[in-house]
Amino acid sequence: MTDPQIPKGLIIAATASGSGKTVLTLGLLAHLKSEGIKAVPLKSGPDYIDPAFHAHAAGMVQSGVANIDPWAMRIETISGAVAHGADEKPLIVCEGVMGLFDGAIAGQGSTADIAEMTGWPVILVVDVRRQGASAAAVVKGFHTFRKSIQLSGVVFNNVGSVRHEASLRIAMKEALPEIAVLGCVPFDPSLELPSRHLGLVQAMEHAKLDDFMARAARVVASHIDVKALVRLASGWQGVKTNPQGSAPLPPLGQKIAVARDEAFAFAYPLTLRGWRAQGAEIEFFSPLDDMAPPKDADAIFLPGGYPELHAWRLASAEKFMAGLRDAAGAGKVIYGECGGYMTLGRTMIDADGTTHAMAGLLALDTSFEKRGLSLGYRRVTLCAETPLGAGRSSLRGHEFHYASITSEGPGDALFEAEAADGTDLGQMGQVAGNVFGSFVHLIDRED
Repeated sequence: MTDPQIPKGLIIAATASGSGKTVLTLGLLAHLKSEGIKAVPLKSGPDYIDPAFHAHAAGMVQSGVANIDPWAMRIETISGAVAHGADEKPLIVCEGVMGLFDGAIAGQGSTADIAEMTGWPVILVVDVRRQGASAAAVVKGFHTFRKSIQLSGVVFNNVGSVRHEASLRIAMKEALPEIAVLGCVPFDPSLELPSRHLGLVQAMEHAKLDDFMARAARVVASHIDVKALVRLASGWQGVKTNPQGSAPLPPLGQKIAVARDEAFAFAYPLTLRGWRAQGAEIEFFSPLDDMAPPKDADAIFLPGGYPELHAWRLASAEKFMAGLRDAAGAGKVIYGECGGYMTLGRTMIDADGTTHAMAGLLALDTSFEKRGLSLGYRRVTLCAETPLGAGRSSLRGHEFHYASITSEGPGDALFEAEAADGTDLGQMGQVAGNVFGSFVHLIDRED
């Protein structure tokens, strides 16, 4: 049964990463905003960077854009994310992750799972730079691969010419007349967004982001039948939603100081929203501006980001580092994830091989010069009680970094960890009194 609290939604998915779904989603959101149509963006999967672009395109920078994740989140958390902020918004636009059927393991946690859970139709973006009529065969394969989802439309991206477009439309009409060809977007190098080792360069680092959004909106308006696309949206078919949702994680304290700048931008809006819903106050501060955590905060959260790109500035931020050490000495809770964990350690080696002193609150030395990719979903169990939960309680999250650990310990471990397929990853992270952290970005608790 459709939940009357939730507006209609649709999913922008793709055959593979790099097909252009993010840029087309941004163009769609920016165009809808320019037309006065309020849309709520969502992002499938563990991603901090794309939602920041979504928030800018949709005019939701202050509230942020939520992720929904069928592997790492409980259904209560997903339904709360879907419902939040949906008042007077006629449309939800959810961008998928990677290819439509790609997920944690054997397709679990994929964008297709979101489509099945919600009943929202899928709009498939196909990069056709090196194919013509064969693109119809690709679409047909995606259409028939999983009958429980509804593939309702397709957008061909990077179309080379009028003749190329005609061959694509003819092939689709002959093979799949029931699937609407909503647009054929020409190749345009000006719509490419710069990337670095963890994905797109962050939205906050783009000096001319408004110009980019306007250009993307014009392309979408010119080459995609937006009215037909919006008409395909359908209502939420999942369990009854709760606008408050179910908070993913318990708050670290009553007043939580959260680091936020170009080095520490990877905090999920759902986590912060959940802390506020449980009565916690949040105040942001910038380590890169050498700001100490607010003295009246009883907890500090250092999220992930790109501290390895700003190691010298962090090491030189005397007020910030002294504030962390003073807070630790006063018994305040300090928690770091990924880059935040690295910052709580003893030293960090940058890409040039220079060693920088960090806070020295955990027995940890890390290097961005000696790179090693760590990527994947994680199920973690707390080794002892912390503000994150009781001992032996389990949470789910995601790990994605290139930094390596050159020295760790001695000390107590924070988690026992395993991969999505159940592979034992051993102990992970550290606890030193009231200071703790790991490379895992936590997403939700298990129960």
